[in-house]
Amino acid sequence: MKAKRTIWASVCAVMTLVMTLPLLHSCGIYSFTGTSIDADVKTVTINYFEYLAPKMNPSLSNQLTEALQEKFIKLTKLELVDIDGDLEIVGAVTGYDMKASAITANEQAAQNRLTVNVKIDFINRLYPEESFESKSFSAYQDFDASQSLDAVEATLCEDIVEQLCEDIFNATVAQW
Repeated sequence: MKAKRTIWASVCAVMTLVMTLPLLHSCGIYSFTGTSIDADVKTVTINYFEYLAPKMNPSLSNQLTEALQEKFIKLTKLELVDIDGDLEIVGAVTGYDMKASAITANEQAAQNRLTVNVKIDFINRLYPEESFESKSFSAYQDFDASQSLDAVEATLCEDIVEQLCEDIFNATVAQW
């Protein structure tokens, strides 16, 4: 008898949750992607990331810009617009550097680390108190020192860009 009550209580809890979730989602602030975008925010502008790092990676700015735009399109209902979005992200790649991250007993690099730094300004035209300037983000990937950067750079940059986009997305619309 006690087991039947426990099962019934679980069923009731699940039913309550299922019936409540659409109400939470419709209020415009809660979402399953973890965003906290107010219902009246409709558009976003993500400007091309300027490349200011001393070492060159000619495709990184474009790769980062497009990946961030795709993330916003996939995970929000915001319309991507060229200028004057309710939300706007202006960014720059400020660092692109490779250094040894692990040294062997012979004082040789066993692992190298590729690090990318970016700075962004986030403008929320409807809720200016949520805006911020010159916030820095950094992501890195380690790779075996026996490999050349040229051989692994594309894969490393994909992973780094993914992490940077996640961090920027969370800082701007998830407010983590």
